[in-house]
Amino acid sequence: MGRIMEWAGKPNHLGGLPRRTVIMAVGAFAKAVANILNSTSVHNADTLLNLVRSRPPGVPLITVSNHMSTLDDPVMWGFKGFPTCNADLQRWVLAAEDICFKNPVLSYFFRLGKCIPITRGGGIYQEHMNEALDRLSNGDWLHTFPEGKVCQEDEPIRRLKWGTASLIARSPITPIVLPIVHHGFEKVMPEKYTFGKRPPIPLWKKNIKIIVGEPIKFDIAKLKQTALSTSRNLPSSENRGWPPFGGLDEVSQRCLYIDISERIQNVLERLRVLGSSPKADAETVRSANMAEALHQELDWCG
Repeated sequence: MGRIMEWAGKPNHLGGLPRRTVIMAVGAFAKAVANILNSTSVHNADTLLNLVRSRPPGVPLITVSNHMSTLDDPVMWGFKGFPTCNADLQRWVLAAEDICFKNPVLSYFFRLGKCIPITRGGGIYQEHMNEALDRLSNGDWLHTFPEGKVCQEDEPIRRLKWGTASLIARSPITPIVLPIVHHGFEKVMPEKYTFGKRPPIPLWKKNIKIIVGEPIKFDIAKLKQTALSTSRNLPSSENRGWPPFGGLDEVSQRCLYIDISERIQNVLERLRVLGSSPKADAETVRSANMAEALHQELDWCG
């Protein structure tokens, strides 16, 4: 299967005017929902802003977050000071094919909005995951929801899908991985509002809280060696036909993806617990982020 309307996602499509128009319109909507209809607070926003605007040339960025509603993206980028309407700086995002790409009109619109269609159940080596890998190879910013679906209960972060981990491991240049956790979108766009359906428009007078963590460091070469050692002690399992890469067979790839996913899940869960606390002010979040960065340093040194 080929890549759905990939041509519409290219920056030079019709001189870039359709993309700029869609991203400016969607960005204006995001800012209205985040700042006018509702109240949004962002902790450690400078870390995100710096990585979006001025990370080292050619180094890709992957942001990962929990998934509370269908409005998370783009509204989570609508906070004050974020270049939401800048088509060049705006993220690429993995989007569910069965929701965002149901017909040619929607497909064209979401492609202009820098969305990459992902087929649920299609596996981590489906063609559109290769497209996402191409974006990372170009040094772009990609956002993912590694839980794989919306969950509106304030519960622990669920086991992550392996797609994000595979992109981190397979990218020619290891991406900067930035964790983000948010609360409040489940109140702005509840899944079961009237007659068990979402409201036709976003609700208002809600509080949205966004917690930006510190980048998670991944020494992929070291993780590959650990995966190889671990896989030698595991029995053979069902073969899904994954292609080998980096000297890893399918069993060792699973070990690698599980390791990376669990590291991300643990960081997201710590941020979630912190953000759920009513006493989580800016200084508390900053101290927790410093502690998390130190924890990562000690983890790699040990």
